[in-house]
Amino acid sequence: MSTSPARPTRPGPVDLDAGLDPQAVRWDDAGLVVGVVQDVADGRVLMVGWLDVEALAATLGTGLVHFHSRSRGRLWRKGESSGNVLHLRSLALDCDGDALLIGVEPAGPTCHRDTRSCFDPDALSRAVAGAAAPAPTVAAPPDGDPQGFVWLESLWATIRDRGETRPPGSYTVALLDGGVDKVGRKLTEEATEVLLAAKNDERSASAAADRTETRTLLAGEAGDLVYHALVLLAERGLEPRSVIDVLRARHGDATRG
Repeated sequence: MSTSPARPTRPGPVDLDAGLDPQAVRWDDAGLVVGVVQDVADGRVLMVGWLDVEALAATLGTGLVHFHSRSRGRLWRKGESSGNVLHLRSLALDCDGDALLIGVEPAGPTCHRDTRSCFDPDALSRAVAGAAAPAPTVAAPPDGDPQGFVWLESLWATIRDRGETRPPGSYTVALLDGGVDKVGRKLTEEATEVLLAAKNDERSASAAADRTETRTLLAGEAGDLVYHALVLLAERGLEPRSVIDVLRARHGDATRG
């Protein structure tokens, strides 16, 4: 029968560069530890999930929070389907070694209901409770929103809010403070990552291999690229509608040609 690793004597804040020794964690009998996800901007608890050794290693290795899905029995990167990833900013082990506090900067709503936190009531619950009305949603175009582009309004609103309120510990604020050079370097890095991910997916397709992992990675890298492009626009004070206007005009020229 397997036994859990010994309880650490003095767990504490983790040096993200040095990583976290799995032996410092008091894993349960299933090899899991609970992770409490907290927004570093204001301390809001966003969600709770379970990590195993693989998920912890993936989180530290990629800078994106991963969990172990008990229902699917596999590694799961938060936002792998929605694009609402959690960027790791801090990691701490509690005094008993059996819980992780995961500080993040979220890229969009954390909950699958499109609420910021899994602990936020949905729109119906807020209305019934007489709480404040939810933020207005952006209407989808007449022919619908099959690709979910309308949600980008929420991401842009978050980026703009970070620029106005300047919360401490915000990754977006750090990028904005670095000016064009810092945001531009990150944008270039992400563009390269998108290309590499696309090439990996191309190789998988040529080999008739399972492309689940390569397509998920490509979606994640493309999401990072879009996010950093929006931050660059925010740094320059240029609203995305200007870009949309250009694309719309070009589309019109193309259809006429």
